[in-house]
Parts: sequence; C-alpha cells; structure tokens
Amino acid sequence: MIGSLTLDQLRVLVTIADAGSFSAAGRILKRVQSAISQTVATLEAIQGVELFDRRGHRPQLTDTGRVLVEQARQVLASAARFEAVAANTRAGLEPELVLAIDPLVPTMPLIESLRALSDKFPDLPVSFSTEGLGGSLRRLRSGSAALAICLLLPAVPEDIVAHPLLRVGMRPVVAPTHPLASLAGPASANDLAPYVQLVLSDPIDPNSANYGLSSARLWRFVDLGRRLDFLLAGFGWCRMPEHLVMEPLRAGLLKEIQIQDDPTPRDGLTIYAAHQRDRALGPAGRWLLEELQRNLSIQPPAGVDTKAELAL
Repeated sequence: MIGSLTLDQLRVLVTIADAGSFSAAGRILKRVQSAISQTVATLEAIQGVELFDRRGHRPQLTDTGRVLVEQARQVLASAARFEAVAANTRAGLEPELVLAIDPLVPTMPLIESLRALSDKFPDLPVSFSTEGLGGSLRRLRSGSAALAICLLLPAVPEDIVAHPLLRVGMRPVVAPTHPLASLAGPASANDLAPYVQLVLSDPIDPNSANYGLSSARLWRFVDLGRRLDFLLAGFGWCRMPEHLVMEPLRAGLLKEIQIQDDPTPRDGLTIYAAHQRDRALGPAGRWLLEELQRNLSIQPPAGVDTKAELAL
C-alpha cells in the first residue's frame, strides 16, 4: 500500500482499461462484477477524482482516468521489477550489474554479448558508464563497477584480473588543411613538436600519466567525440581509433600521417575485460565475462611489449 493506494486497485484499473468493461475485468481477475465496481469506487473516493464516466451504457474512462491508467501501468511495471530483483537475489544473482567502458572501446563488437546477457537475465538491472581515460580502473577499485571493458596502461595492475578481448587499431590523423598533411614522408619528433596534439586526459586526475605524447603543445579532452570535432576543424593532430575515422578518411575529411618510430602497436591497443582480483564477480558478471571471451577473446600479440602501448 502507498498511503491509501494499493497495487490491487491499480491492477483492477488497468485490467478494466485493457478488457473494455467491468464485467470482462471481473472474469479475468476471477471476481464478481460488484467487487470490481467497489474497488473502482473506493479508488475514486480516496483519490478524489472521477476515473469513469458512468452516464452511458458502459462506463468510459475520463480524461483523468486515461492519464492515471498509464501512471498505474508504470507503477505496476516498477513493482514487478522490484519483485524480480528480490527473487533473483534470493536465488543468488547479484541485484545489479554495473559495467564501466573506456571511450576507446568500439560498441559494435560488444552488442551481441550484451544482447545475450539481456536475454539470459531479463530482470537484472544493468547500468553502463563510459568513462574518461583511467575512469574504468578507478571505478573497479572503488567498487562502483563490477566489470570494466578497458585499456590497462602501461600494464595490467597486480590487483586486477584482466582478459584480453580485442584490439583497437589507432591511426595518426590530421585535417587535410593541417601543415602536417603536406609532409612528403613520415613525421619526425621535430616535425610534430610545434603543433597542437589533441590528447585524451583523465578528468579526475589531470596529473596522471600521459601516453604517446609527441608535441610540446597539448589540448586535453575527456571524450572522443569532442576531440574528433576539433580534429576535423584542423586544430591539431592525434591518434584516433580506426572505427571512428574510417569514414572521414574515405570522405577526405581527414588524412592519415606516418610517424617515425611510432610506438603504437601495428595490430592495435589491447582492450580487456577486467575486474578486481579480490572481488569475485556475481553469476551474471561471470556469465557475461565468459560470453565476451567466447565471442571476442584474443591472445596477446607475440613479441609486443604492453608497456609500448602508449599511443593515445
């Protein structure tokens, strides 16, 4: 009961609206019509509103009634989710699964696994957050996320269990009007130094480690979308994930440049599924991790030093 309001009253109201009459609702709910009428009359009296216009042959929802029927549907759906979460918890399932995802991670390779998670655990609340650089690891360590899909630079920390899932290719790019676009050969450190480099930065700790810096002038960004806007506008250069720049490259809106002794691994940066070593995943988290490994798992590239993956 919410004050003097009960879920049963709301259920009766919605059933009448769906069935089309008091008598049909009574048959569905296995109650006599007089009990249905009394429930509606009590609800109207408590709330001080008229839900049905009774002047015709068959009661019709009033304008207020139509609005409150939709509100009742939402309350009943929320109550059903409440009961489902409680039932899942009694059965040993975590009450919620929170995922933290790095901005460099492409969404499409994850979609099928996340859809399968929803099918497997339809009543499990799942929340996602796309974090700035370093944010996913920070959320794991704070306990506010159970599983992260993230980069781990310069190496996997000892307190984290990490499973390599996929690699993201990185392309050094500029706008075609940028001076670096006219270089005849690979750009040297001296070529890059005078120009603004657009870098991803940790929004919480701006003094944290930076990776792949080649310029003396840095403009820092938290999200890739805004960095791409500045890149397209010709404000600087940076390394961008392939999946975000392939279309602009094909359209001639960006140009790839070559960099001498570029530390970026040729086959891309490794994306991991990671969790705290001393905090076990719940059943749904373990299931999703296994699903991601089945669909995406890779072996670390032979001969590649993960400490060299410093190219953001």
